[in-house]
Amino acid sequence: MYQVPARLCATLLQRDLLQLMSGSSPAFRHRPPPRKTDSALGASDTAAPEAAAAGGGGGGAGGSVSAAADLGVQGPISQAPDETKLRDVVNCEKDRNGLQGDRVCSMGTSTNRLYSTLAPTISDNGIPQSQEFVVETDLEPVDPTDPNELLKECQKVLENRPPRLQRDFFYLKKSSQAGDCRPIKVLQWNILAQALGEWKDNFIKCPREALNWSERKYLILEEILTYRPDILCLQEVDHYFDTFQPVLSGLGYHSTFFPKPLSPCLDVEHNNGPDGCALFFLRERFELIDSVSLRLVAKLLQTNQVAIIQTVRCIETSRIFCIAVTHLKACSGWERFRSSQGCDLLQNLENITGAGTPLIVCGDFNAEPTEDVYKQFTKSSLNLNSAYKLLSEDGQSEPPFTTWKIRPSGESCHTLDYIWYSQHAFAVNRLLSLPTEEQIGPNRLPSFHYPSDHLSLICEFSFLDQLD
Repeated sequence: MYQVPARLCATLLQRDLLQLMSGSSPAFRHRPPPRKTDSALGASDTAAPEAAAAGGGGGGAGGSVSAAADLGVQGPISQAPDETKLRDVVNCEKDRNGLQGDRVCSMGTSTNRLYSTLAPTISDNGIPQSQEFVVETDLEPVDPTDPNELLKECQKVLENRPPRLQRDFFYLKKSSQAGDCRPIKVLQWNILAQALGEWKDNFIKCPREALNWSERKYLILEEILTYRPDILCLQEVDHYFDTFQPVLSGLGYHSTFFPKPLSPCLDVEHNNGPDGCALFFLRERFELIDSVSLRLVAKLLQTNQVAIIQTVRCIETSRIFCIAVTHLKACSGWERFRSSQGCDLLQNLENITGAGTPLIVCGDFNAEPTEDVYKQFTKSSLNLNSAYKLLSEDGQSEPPFTTWKIRPSGESCHTLDYIWYSQHAFAVNRLLSLPTEEQIGPNRLPSFHYPSDHLSLICEFSFLDQLD
C-alpha cells in the first residue's frame, strides 16, 4: 500500500514488499481474503472493511476533496504558501514517481490465460520494477490478448448484473475527408478511482457491492472492449499498473500514466496508489513522436492537477497530430482556479502544436459550459470546438449532463466532460449518444450496470481534405 510521505529507502521497500508477498505484512492482516475466481483478471481487490470514510472524492462539481491539498498548502488560496511545504510537495511527487510499483496485488489464486500479460509488471524476484512516469517505447506485449475472448470473459463475470447501458451512435453528415486513413475513434472517460468510489465519494444510493473492484473492473473493460477505441483518455486511474497497463498492453495499446502528486486516494487506508490521468493509443495505428506530462499551474503555483500531451504520427498516412488528456480541479467555488489551470494548459498546447498541428483534447474539466475555462477553449487561437455540441439541434449546445450522482448534499447533474478538436483539421463522423434519465435510473450513477459517476464520451474523427 502506498503511504504518505513516500518511503525512499530501497532496503525498506524490498523488505516490505517481501512481507506483502509472504502475507506477514500488517496490510494483509487487515484485509479480508480475496474472492476466488477463475476469471482472467482474478480478484485482486475485494471489498475493504465496512467503515467508509466520510466526505467526497475528486469527481464533479460539489465534490469535497480537500481544496488546500490541491496547492500543497494549508488555508485558502489567498494566503501566502509556505515555501518549505511547497518544496516538500515537489519532493514527495518526485519520490513517488520512482516508487509506483510499491505494492504487489494478488490477481487471483488460479492460473489463467492472462497471467503472461499481467506478469511483466513484476520482476523475477517478486519486486515490482521501478516505474518512471515517462513514455514507454518499443514495449510489445509478450502474449497478445484476443479482445473478443476477453469481452466474453467480462460478460461471463457480469452475467448476474443488470445489462450495461445501451447507447447508439449518432451519425453526422460527413465532411469530405481523406480516403487513405481509417477514422480515428477517441474515448474520453473519468472511470472513478476505486479508492474514492468506495471510501470517499459517498454515493448514498449506490450499493457498496456495486463498487467492488473484483467486478467493477470488468464493467470498465467491457465498455472499452465493446467500442474498441483507437485512443483512450482516462481520468481517476488508480489501478494502472495492476490492471489497465498490462491488460491494454496485451490488446495492443501504448500507455502513459501521470499521477496527481497529492492524490486524495492516498488518504484512504486501503488504497492502490495515487490516481491520475492515463493516455492509451493503438501501436498498429500510431507512432509516438513526443510526450509531455504537465503539472498544471494556477496563480503561479504548481497544483495537484495534471495533463499528458502527446504528438503522434498516423502510420497509414504519416499525418501528425496531438492528443491531450487532463482533469481540472473539482468543487464549486473554484471557477477562477480552473480558469487559471485552463490558461496554463492552453499555453502549453499552443507551444507544443506550433504552426497549426491538429489537436484533440479530452478531459474532465469539472466545469459547466458557463464557466470561463470553457469559454477560453472556445475562443482560443487553437480554433477548437467541442464535439458533443454537435448532438444538439443547433450544433451549439452541450448535452444536459455527462455526470449524474447522488451524495448526502443532494443530487448532482452536470456537464463537465468534453472532447475538443481542431475544426480546421478534423471532421466529426459520429458520436456515442448519452443515455436517458430513464436508462440511468432513479439511483443515478454509479450503479450495478454502470461503473462510474461519469459517462464515457466517444467521438470518431476523420482528417479534412485541406490536410492532403
